[in-house]
Amino acid sequence: MATRPSSKTIRKQGLKTYRAGQLTEIPWLVHGFSTRIGGYSRVYRKGDLNLGFTREDSRAAVERNRAAFLQDLGAVTRARRTLRKRADSLWPLITGRQIHSDIIRCVESVSDDPLVGDGLITTTPGLLLAIQTADCLPIILVDTRRRAVGVFHAGWRGTVKRIIEKGVGEMVRCFGSRPQDIRAVIGPGIQGCCYEVGEEVRTKFESQFAYADKLFREVKESDPVREKYPLLFLTARAPGHSDLPNKIFLDLVEANRQQLLAAGLLKKNIETSPLCTNCHPELLFSYRAEKGKTGRMMGAAGIRKR
Repeated sequence: MATRPSSKTIRKQGLKTYRAGQLTEIPWLVHGFSTRIGGYSRVYRKGDLNLGFTREDSRAAVERNRAAFLQDLGAVTRARRTLRKRADSLWPLITGRQIHSDIIRCVESVSDDPLVGDGLITTTPGLLLAIQTADCLPIILVDTRRRAVGVFHAGWRGTVKRIIEKGVGEMVRCFGSRPQDIRAVIGPGIQGCCYEVGEEVRTKFESQFAYADKLFREVKESDPVREKYPLLFLTARAPGHSDLPNKIFLDLVEANRQQLLAAGLLKKNIETSPLCTNCHPELLFSYRAEKGKTGRMMGAAGIRKR
């Protein structure tokens, strides 16, 4: 049992699942952030836990991976023992088609209609809500008073549209949640050390957030050849025209943490993972590190039946 506010990585049946310390204290909650360890996929690396129906992987492998993940989380309805063999059943896994939006869906039951959006919220027990990531941030919100949960997919586009701030608002509107009762966990994703973006991204953030300058850092791009032979790069052009541009890095974690604070969450109720997907491709899927050919992880949460 992790102690608040620390987090831990647990190993069970070959899987490694990241769980947040402050959420493990909630007895009715099922939650976790998957890694790539302990699955049945082989197309990226043998033994990967790919949870997304990607072009490269087989549907059968992904379905086995999803079943293993649900079992690892404990998203299982235990059947009563009879004279026949007990048959436990997995909870329905609720996902959506993610489009880097600020669209949030309130889920009350299982539906055959496809869900489109990047946030899911519910108060219905026995459903596992999940979003998929491979660099973007997975975020879980839990209202400890109203027994409500939400999962959100936050890349830079969703973040600049304030998806997590709006997610808190939707829980307030739909469930009567109070921000001070909500706990938030930002799971593994690409960190500020590696998330290089273009000037147009910074411009979009500056148009939306007064604190945008604190979310970005610039690093002078270096060229070993230029440094060793500077005379080779002297030109007759105006000063600065031959200079290498600065690299711009975005702290996506801090951007979403600031939105949670703006939405009224208590600082002590916000937990962030230090794991960077780009730095740890041996543990986590990363779209950037693997140049687009990679699997998908999940951030998931659900409510146990009473």
